[in-house]
Amino acid sequence: MRVHVRLKGSIMEQVSVNLSHGGTQSVFTHQSEATGTPMTFSAFVPAHERGARLPVIWYLSGLTCSHANVTEKGEFRRLCAQLGLIFIAPDTSPRGDGVADDDAYDFGKGAGFYVDATQEPWRRHYQMRRYIENELPDLVAGHLPVDMDRQGITGHSMGGHGALTIALRNPGRFRSVSAFSPIVSPIHCPWGEKALGGYLGADRDAWRTYDACALIEDGARLPDLLVDQGEADNFLESQLKTHLLTELCEKVGQPANIRMQPGYDHSYYFISTFVDDHLRWHAERLGKSAR
Repeated sequence: MRVHVRLKGSIMEQVSVNLSHGGTQSVFTHQSEATGTPMTFSAFVPAHERGARLPVIWYLSGLTCSHANVTEKGEFRRLCAQLGLIFIAPDTSPRGDGVADDDAYDFGKGAGFYVDATQEPWRRHYQMRRYIENELPDLVAGHLPVDMDRQGITGHSMGGHGALTIALRNPGRFRSVSAFSPIVSPIHCPWGEKALGGYLGADRDAWRTYDACALIEDGARLPDLLVDQGEADNFLESQLKTHLLTELCEKVGQPANIRMQPGYDHSYYFISTFVDDHLRWHAERLGKSAR
């Protein structure tokens, strides 16, 4: 069943809804002002008393992914239902026939890198920073029973990069921040150099606002941080470079629990293994314990 909700001048369409662990798992689409395209996100809302406002976890996905990857593979709903956490998973880029794309998997559609592009032909639609930081939270706050004073953010790989940089750029917004195998310094890896150079141009100083390590070097801080990284991840040495974040946090005194997990790779088998740890960690900081 499709449900249309008019909200702040736009229409948000609920394209699917399923009962799960007593709550509802929905998928919504809406026309985005930021990207100029339809955008899709999923939302799990646990059972709750009428009028209650619940803490929310924003989950940002990685390269080639959409909202569907974590929604179908993340295994988060059982504990979110117990902890009373809303779980929101947006797409990773604008999509559609008129949206610029690239043949490679690590640039263009599915690879928005959570930046606001300034270069042609990308800047017309690739405004993912503005979408994630401003438009989507306003939309969700106007429709779902979220407590915007209790927000946490997490993500995987490119989405881990997005979660870290968004939290670092918005001090005080998120009570809790975590990441699974994040790209910790896009300035220093091939994925990041390609994406930031393509979307933002050649001025590397303009890249620093999209690099977690650079933001910390420039003085940004988080109240705390949890990171899990698989030691068998084939992207660890060339792209993710977790040691850069570990060394920097130790150097500047940024509180962080960065855990290297032997034998685990980059897949959702890894994420689903440790997602309960992350959800409990977020819930503690958001002021909600298991029922």
